[in-house]
Amino acid sequence: MTFDFEAATAGRAARAAGLAQAPGCGGANALRVPATIDSLEPVSDFVLGLGKQARLPESSLYRLRLAADELATNIVVHGYRGEPGEITVDGGIDPGDVWVRFQDDAPAFDPRQGMREPELDVPLEQRQIGGLGVFLAFTAVDTFEYELVAGRNVSTLVMRRPAAE
Repeated sequence: MTFDFEAATAGRAARAAGLAQAPGCGGANALRVPATIDSLEPVSDFVLGLGKQARLPESSLYRLRLAADELATNIVVHGYRGEPGEITVDGGIDPGDVWVRFQDDAPAFDPRQGMREPELDVPLEQRQIGGLGVFLAFTAVDTFEYELVAGRNVSTLVMRRPAAE
């Protein structure tokens, strides 16, 4: 599976529109998948391809993929809860950053609500279950944005690009 990321430069204006048919959402730089565990691999491939096209350093690429994997998994597992649904993923490469946007029709939920600092001073067996993956993922990227737009969850991950050499 290949993606044309050159068309993914619609930038922040398209991202800010937050609509399913916004520029870049229906083209080759977008991916629509069923909200299933089997769809996580194509989502990961899409994010890796975009990051490589943007020439992100390996550490930034790893962190962007971590955040995207966590977000997509949470949409499937906690958002749709086994019910049928779809996830739209699109992204772009701007001069200073790379962005990946997820849209879904699961019940409204801001993933930041589950984020909390890890309780490193509490023994592992006494810690609350859940929330650590969200914390690790969204602190791995430079920016995480969430909006509810026309009843759709719209989450955007942003990773800064290194200055051109």
